[in-house]
Amino acid sequence: MPIPRDLIPVDRTLLRDGVYGVLRDAIVSGTFAPGESLKDVELAAWLGVSRTPVREALLRLAQGGLVVAQPGRSTTVSTLDMRAVRDARDVVGAMHELAVRDAVPNLTAADLTRMREANGRFGAAVEAGDVEGALRADDEFHGIPVAVSGNRTLAAVLEQFTPVLRRAERLQFGSPAGRASHAQHEELLRLCAAGDVGGAAAVAFDTWHRLPAPDAPPEG
Repeated sequence: MPIPRDLIPVDRTLLRDGVYGVLRDAIVSGTFAPGESLKDVELAAWLGVSRTPVREALLRLAQGGLVVAQPGRSTTVSTLDMRAVRDARDVVGAMHELAVRDAVPNLTAADLTRMREANGRFGAAVEAGDVEGALRADDEFHGIPVAVSGNRTLAAVLEQFTPVLRRAERLQFGSPAGRASHAQHEELLRLCAAGDVGGAAAVAFDTWHRLPAPDAPPEG
């Protein structure tokens, strides 16, 4: 679709990350469709910023696989490619496996309660067909072990590659397979509460590895 006409203000104190976040979310939500050309001049006008942070954001998006940049020519939104999703879900799954492995011994009762509450919101959103709500709750649920692990490099890798999976997550959470994700969250919680590091880490990896490739039906 064309660049929206409504000006999207970006917090000047977080200009780089703000521009990147807005463009990333516009791509994964479908505001910018696969194959659509993105021009830095138009994006800068839309966001009310200079072209420099837009160019930096497009570079980050290219590194994460959400856009395809052709130097001196154009930048286009990438298609939902089967290989890209498979590669990203393996990397993201491995990072969450590591996060859970590091976090389980340090999870507090409060952490487990927050995860349980987030999964409750996730299940309710899936049942209601609220894909956006399911995505937010899923982020919160998985984000707790990542934060507890304290591994900044791991978090940076997830920030780069998780957006590649957003469109696959939308397919899953908008289908009956979303209920399977809720059940996997419950199993992960049970294993975390029991202090089963290996079991919890394996479930964490499998949760992400089960995301459907774009040419395959959702599992579950």
